[in-house]
Amino acid sequence: MREKIKLIGFYNYTVILTYIGMLIGFMGIMLVLKDNHVWALICLMIAGVCDMFDGTIASTKKDRTKDEKSFGIQIDSLSDLICFGVLPSVWVMSMSDKLGVLSFIPCLFILCGLIRLAYFNVDEANRQAATSERRSYYLGLPITASALAIPAVYVIGMFFKTPMYETGLIALLIVGICYVLPFHLKKPKFVGELLIVGSGAALFCIIIAEAVLR
Repeated sequence: MREKIKLIGFYNYTVILTYIGMLIGFMGIMLVLKDNHVWALICLMIAGVCDMFDGTIASTKKDRTKDEKSFGIQIDSLSDLICFGVLPSVWVMSMSDKLGVLSFIPCLFILCGLIRLAYFNVDEANRQAATSERRSYYLGLPITASALAIPAVYVIGMFFKTPMYETGLIALLIVGICYVLPFHLKKPKFVGELLIVGSGAALFCIIIAEAVLR
């Protein structure tokens, strides 16, 4: 009997949230192109929430094969590049009609994100081959930091009337460089996670209010 033909890839509950996050990130890019910057930021933050929990959901499946684990690492990074690399860069660049010399900054930001994610894939594969323990620290700044950094830039710009394009470029430059700097950053524990979630929730509420009141 011939082997049944299956679709390429893995299709179980461990990857669904990653797929959803990627689609939300892509929707954010489409919204930027339609000049809907506020809802694009909301998409960025929702994608960040998806990324926060997709690894936890994946870890609940104890019988994952080596290929399934490797596939999960790869799609997570590819999704991250779209959501937290391309989307923030497009968002900042769309704040100006002119493409000046500083336009290299969003390009550099995406490149730093790409390098970081590719290196993480190699490092994580080696780590999982050596130990089953969870990662206790990050090397450099996680790429999902843009899910808070760019909304924070927007909210600061709202309150202090700062030029969004210039402030956004500075944020991309700093965050992008931090992606590839080899410093150790401890994974946040309960209090740290609470602060991150609280900050994100506050920014989200402000941006949602702005979107509704427009």
